[in-house]
Amino acid sequence: MRLVHRRPLFAGALAAATLVGVVGVATAASAATGCRVTYTVTSQWTGGFGANVAVTNLGDPINGWQLTWSFTAGQQVTQYWNGTASQNGGRVTVGNTTWNAALGTGASTSFGFNGSWNNVSNPAPTDFALNGTPCTGSTMPTTPTTPTPGTPPPTTPPPTPTTPPPTTPAPTTPPPPTPSTTPSGAEATIVPDPSWTCGRSTGLVPPTRGRLVFRATAQLGAIRDVGVTQYGHRRILDIRGGTVTGDRINGSILTGGLDLELTLGNGATELEQVAILRTGDGTPIYLRTCGVAPAGDSTVRIVPDFEAPNSSAYAWLNTGTYVGTRTVDTATNILNLAVYDVSGVSPADPRVQLRDPAGTANQSWDCLTGSGTRGAAVFTETVTLGASVSVGASKRGTRNIIPITGGTVTGRVTGTVLPGGADYQLIGATSTLDARYVLSTNDRELILVRNCGAFGRLVPTFEARAAGPYAFLNANTWLSSDPGSAPGGVSITFYERR
Repeated sequence: MRLVHRRPLFAGALAAATLVGVVGVATAASAATGCRVTYTVTSQWTGGFGANVAVTNLGDPINGWQLTWSFTAGQQVTQYWNGTASQNGGRVTVGNTTWNAALGTGASTSFGFNGSWNNVSNPAPTDFALNGTPCTGSTMPTTPTTPTPGTPPPTTPPPTPTTPPPTTPAPTTPPPPTPSTTPSGAEATIVPDPSWTCGRSTGLVPPTRGRLVFRATAQLGAIRDVGVTQYGHRRILDIRGGTVTGDRINGSILTGGLDLELTLGNGATELEQVAILRTGDGTPIYLRTCGVAPAGDSTVRIVPDFEAPNSSAYAWLNTGTYVGTRTVDTATNILNLAVYDVSGVSPADPRVQLRDPAGTANQSWDCLTGSGTRGAAVFTETVTLGASVSVGASKRGTRNIIPITGGTVTGRVTGTVLPGGADYQLIGATSTLDARYVLSTNDRELILVRNCGAFGRLVPTFEARAAGPYAFLNANTWLSSDPGSAPGGVSITFYERR
């Protein structure tokens, strides 16, 4: 048995990625049994965590399986995918679905779940068993061979096979909803759910099949955990600066960006990111990124969209076709991007089809719209602002970015506006505001705000913890005033919509 601990997701608070590898023991003459299990905590937050469990059958083929283990610190499974789960006290039983019931020798499958923990200790299980066989070592016969009459029984057990099991699992055919693994690893085309296509409804191709444009390293400030909202589990990563390096573009990442990470109930990831780049010659570039990842995959496949000044040497970014990767090292608070030009790459097999969980609200890429009149005031913000960054005329109009540096909130919500994010304004025939930022309430809840639309038609959307005191904001039936003048910035009031 081997137990490997990775560095914590949140310094001083959690053990963020724990791997347990167990290789099976069995006793079979007519049929050999055995298994290997890899248990990975993929993310962890206050009160909750997500995990992926990979199972490899080292014995003879089986059709139908149950994997059992025991939690020793009160952990509870709350959501699961690619398996059927039940729990009695600390004892957890996960069974196969119809599509992954058959496991040949060396074949693997995996499933995932979200769970709760006590915020003190989240030890990995150590007693995995597949169909009752402990997953602890090598394959052996299930019963001793009957000796020939008159022949003394053997004094030593049959030898352990010296040939290791195949390293490539036998192929399985996952159903359309949420495949358990990515075929061929990073070389699969990821086909997103129709609600979050990232402009690539036919699939996000493997980025390394294209040509590298640049790499970026961003320094993160706070990593803010909103909790489970109406859409899934939301984390907000505050971008505080960084560097960009490549053959055709070099420069820096400015403060004022946000990385908005959503983990769905089935473990898949949907990502939106807004960032501000400044090249070595001082040219500002607005970057808005959409991304997806299958359950259990910490590397998010992204589609970057650039707005560079039309008159600059970087106008080529406005018309390219790009796909990349985004990873986060929360031990060092570093976010890494790699962007590739894939204009000559077409979606191809193998493919991973993503599906959102049934019955869950879908987040929106575009601004929401709403009609009606203003009702009662809900709360008022006074928002302080930093110096604006003007991209100038680009492919969608004139982009002007005004970083948000803080503020206060009064009314049915009281607290502060956290520094981070910005109003990413688009000025044209009709000027549109698109402000992204975070509120911290006096009772320590977090609320993600997007206030978006044309002057006189601003429609705000909110994302708060679904089980928290501000869940009423998630109904998104509100209207916003236009920004009014206030010391150091603007004042905005939000109203019920009638």
